Amino acid sequence: MSGTKKFNSISEATDWTLSQLGNSIVMATPLGLGKPNLLINAIYERVKATPNRELRIFTALSLAIPENTNELQRRLIEPFKTRQWGSDYPELQYLKDLEKGGLPPNIHLHEFYLQAGKALNSKSVQRNYISLNYTHVVYAFADRGTNLLVQMVAKNSRKPGFYSLSSNPDLTLDLVDDFKRRGKKLIVVGMVHPDMPYCGADAEVPESFFDAIIESPEIRHKIFALPRQPISAGDYMVGLHASMLIEDGGTLQIGIGSLSDAIVYCMLLRHQNNSAYQQLVSQLVQQRPYARMNEKFHTDTFQEGLYGTSEMIMDGFMHLRRGGILKREIFDLDHSIKRYLHGAFFLGSNEFYSWLREVDQRGDQGLCMTRVSKVNDLYDKNELALRRQRVKARFFNTCMGVTLLGGAASETLPNGQVVSGVGGQFNFVAMSHELPDSFSVLMLRSLRHSKNHVRSTFMWNQEQLTVPRHLRDVVISEYGIAFLKNRTDEEVIQAQLAIADSQFQNDLRATAIQNAKLQSTWQIPEWARANTPEWPEEFLKEVKSKGLFPDFPFGSDFTPVEEQLVLALTKLKKATGNKRQLAKVFWRGLTRSAEPFRDTLERMQLLEPKSPSDRMYKILLLGVL
Repeated sequence: MSGTKKFNSISEATDWTLSQLGNSIVMATPLGLGKPNLLINAIYERVKATPNRELRIFTALSLAIPENTNELQRRLIEPFKTRQWGSDYPELQYLKDLEKGGLPPNIHLHEFYLQAGKALNSKSVQRNYISLNYTHVVYAFADRGTNLLVQMVAKNSRKPGFYSLSSNPDLTLDLVDDFKRRGKKLIVVGMVHPDMPYCGADAEVPESFFDAIIESPEIRHKIFALPRQPISAGDYMVGLHASMLIEDGGTLQIGIGSLSDAIVYCMLLRHQNNSAYQQLVSQLVQQRPYARMNEKFHTDTFQEGLYGTSEMIMDGFMHLRRGGILKREIFDLDHSIKRYLHGAFFLGSNEFYSWLREVDQRGDQGLCMTRVSKVNDLYDKNELALRRQRVKARFFNTCMGVTLLGGAASETLPNGQVVSGVGGQFNFVAMSHELPDSFSVLMLRSLRHSKNHVRSTFMWNQEQLTVPRHLRDVVISEYGIAFLKNRTDEEVIQAQLAIADSQFQNDLRATAIQNAKLQSTWQIPEWARANTPEWPEEFLKEVKSKGLFPDFPFGSDFTPVEEQLVLALTKLKKATGNKRQLAKVFWRGLTRSAEPFRDTLERMQLLEPKSPSDRMYKILLLGVL
């Protein structure tokens, strides 16, 4: 008989939980969607009000509703927030306190992965960040004395006595097993949310897995869904190049964001409109002969299909499954069931969450949410089987910058400030080198825009590297593909200079020559000197006029007017890093009629400006619409 405590009140569950732990609480909670915000906030507030207690929170990716970095963004986002996340979404109180100035002295937050760029100005978060590979996190949490695990879970009336770890079996399964092996006590509390998708297989656990379960009418807020974002022409070019490397019958890992969405769109185009895809690729390869002679591009449809193994499962896998690409099945030896997708955690749009619920209702067992050690590594009891299953693997990840010698910076700035975290990237990079016929592909945009500056993401050197140069493999920018594996330093430099932005190529070339890594007679290929920010748009201009490569290829959570504004504010953000470009925007807005954009200006409360700043905003907005 289960000894699991049942609570229908957050407050009562908090009372009980704190009574089990005394004055020192070391709480682990999943990254992303799996955080039970209501329970975390209740524990946080109790400890905050009790100075003789101490709380340490170990987690990652604390999701927050987007902040307004400027007035135009505020006018766009504020009305959208309630529609997307509801009026009662329980934002994490520790994030709010960090924004206001800091946590109380008896509470400490330690994260191993941050929401990208959100904590650059937080001294506390930067000091308390823990740099870890995803698969090593469990041992770090155990080492730091974790005694409480809280998680949002799902329940299914068709499966009494069981619950689902839903979005986050990733570390929870490994953590609980590790504590049992060590004979250490760990209080596990699950908070049921009625909207969380129920995932079976490895994510399904018996009631006895938990020390306490909370089911309360208080838990009715929306679960956190990401708004679907537009894809730029530059990002589409990254996706087009990437899609040419994916071999039918292979294995796929992709992350999240517009670069990954672009890969998915191009894969679907390749499969569903192959003639258009083939024609476009033919034009691309003629213009940009960056491939080695022995590299083979793959442009046919997916007959056998792909198998997915990815730490993060997001909308892209849903589209690939619906589109008839994600269909190669492998035997899951732990269950003797065929699977087309293994994932460790999921995060995505409202449409994606609905699809996951449909998967459960259909009894589809092909999708398996499981522990991160199974997805991100090869080294378990089924290692030989995993190697046989993960054939022709393509592991796609994004990075912030690449050195000309092939090292990659994906999470930390040169000054040591952490932008995001290592996560599972290093795991997949290392795994690709252990598997034959596999590629580790790092994707990046060639330019980084910041206040009044435009920088190249291809650099001579970088003090903080996520991936060392001896693990270099494939790098893709909007301008092409650089094949780096097993090549000399000089060949690596030449390949990357050919896909860097033209305005920085000469300086980078000179630095390489100065450091005796590049022959002084070598010249940048003529075709690569056309690497300008305008080139992607120009290359896709004809096919975009035919309806291909739309701004929002997978639908939108914005209204049509808001879609225009999202695109316009993105252009304005880029222009602010270039005084000449900003001047062009201002002049265009100053000389342009507002009449065609009445609905857009009205949505931003700028149709009839009421102040000098409003007039300025109106001019800038007209300049980018």
